[in-house]
Amino acid sequence: MSVRTQSSEEPAEAVHRAGFACFVGRPNAGKSTLTNALVGQKVAITSNRPQTTRHTVRGIVHREDAQLILVDTPGLHKPRTLLGERLNDVVRTTWAEVDVIGFCLPANEKLGPGDRFIAKELAGIRKTPKVAIVTKTDLVDSKTLAEQLIAVDQLGKELGITWAEIVPVSATANQQVDLLADLLTPLLPEGPTLYPEGDLTDEPEQVMVAELIREAALEGVRDELPHSIAVVVEEMLPREDRPADKPLLDIHANVYIERPSQKGIIIGPKGKRLKDVGIKSRKQIEALLGTPVFLDLHVKVAKDWQRDPKQLRRLGF
Repeated sequence: MSVRTQSSEEPAEAVHRAGFACFVGRPNAGKSTLTNALVGQKVAITSNRPQTTRHTVRGIVHREDAQLILVDTPGLHKPRTLLGERLNDVVRTTWAEVDVIGFCLPANEKLGPGDRFIAKELAGIRKTPKVAIVTKTDLVDSKTLAEQLIAVDQLGKELGITWAEIVPVSATANQQVDLLADLLTPLLPEGPTLYPEGDLTDEPEQVMVAELIREAALEGVRDELPHSIAVVVEEMLPREDRPADKPLLDIHANVYIERPSQKGIIIGPKGKRLKDVGIKSRKQIEALLGTPVFLDLHVKVAKDWQRDPKQLRRLGF
């Protein structure tokens, strides 16, 4: 078993590579946090509530020798609703289209049926190289980490997966994140850059803004409403009659929940929670767009939207 750590020096090649990588793993295995750490800026929504990434958010890592485009898929899981089935289809389609797959397994949780379920699916995708990434290494001691690395190696052997690399990382402590990029790069095809230098993601801004609002709305109501929140940005328009040096962007967005009883939870006593959601997400949106924002939020009920194909389409799934 070869586990990679920072010391191994690889000879530099003068070729340029560009391609797509995706991180897979159980919900909450640290995929979005890793995407953000590699890109160096917040592009994927992170929440310690499983199942929060609903869109394929791409982060773009620009290097001198390569351009690595990260596709962040929803966590694969045994579906219970129509939304769950659609998310799983998205995952499988993505896997078939990327150049390398990173399988994220948290260091602080023993391998379970969820990991095995995904590994079995991965074993069926023969051609794509697979890197096992043991995440959240800052949460465990070296003995636990060693045991997890051996378990991951073993899992590959059992299912007939040859890991291209096994890499322990901590995205939050920024340990071995650069090494991971170094190891993913040679697995990409040779070719010119696919995106302009300044781009960090190709998600439409509106979708990213909606994700930031949803992330803020999830804070504090994790247990009550984990999956019941969807956000749609109705419009983003520059405010008219503003001097050029003082622009203001008006953003009108709706936060959708499934039942009227959930409205009070989101709005909070005297509207305090919704106000906090607005303040928190506005700061993130202003940082993302680089312009002052007026954010107008409304809470609406879309009855049982997760099970209704029409509503799923309207809410962008």
